[in-house]
Amino acid sequence: MTRPDKFEKPRAWQRMLSGRRLDLLDPSPLDIEIEDIAHGLARVARWNGQTKGPHIYSVAQHVLLVESISRRMAPNVDRTWRLAVLLHDAPEYVIGDMISPFKAVIGGAYKAVEARLLAAIHIRFGLPPLQPPDLVKLTKAADRGAAFLEATRLAGFAEEEARRFFGTPPDLDPASAERLLAPWTAGEAERKFLTRFRALSGN
Repeated sequence: MTRPDKFEKPRAWQRMLSGRRLDLLDPSPLDIEIEDIAHGLARVARWNGQTKGPHIYSVAQHVLLVESISRRMAPNVDRTWRLAVLLHDAPEYVIGDMISPFKAVIGGAYKAVEARLLAAIHIRFGLPPLQPPDLVKLTKAADRGAAFLEATRLAGFAEEEARRFFGTPPDLDPASAERLLAPWTAGEAERKFLTRFRALSGN
């Protein structure tokens, strides 16, 4: 085996199962496939895997929960905005789900990589690279609502503690909450994510 030259740049790309090679420092929309995103997000654990149930609670399932909450909060938003909400954590298919306390420790480097990936993902699927402030606000509010539900149902938080970190619980009907908070297998999460993506994108 040949050893890398000590002056050679470190590898900054990941090969996907689709065969694409995604550069984390300079991501091209042409190297992004929704099947890779779905496969990866369905295998990335929320809460560092510290959740109840026989399966991990995946990022794929989390974004479906967030998108469902956003529809309750803003029922008249169009499909393009809903698609952006569904994809808000899509970069995690390649960089993982880093918990907020650790993001605070490492500072802005993670956020810069995440922002470049998200912009490339948006362009790949026909969305503006940057989202309007109202959509960012809606996504963050729905994300906090999902975090409250996950924290109290799956991650061992008391309700008072969850309110302190994530605010008030979201308005979500009990049937939807039950369905979206019961951890799925990776295969089920991947299929359901792809089904919702196709419904919103028209592909």
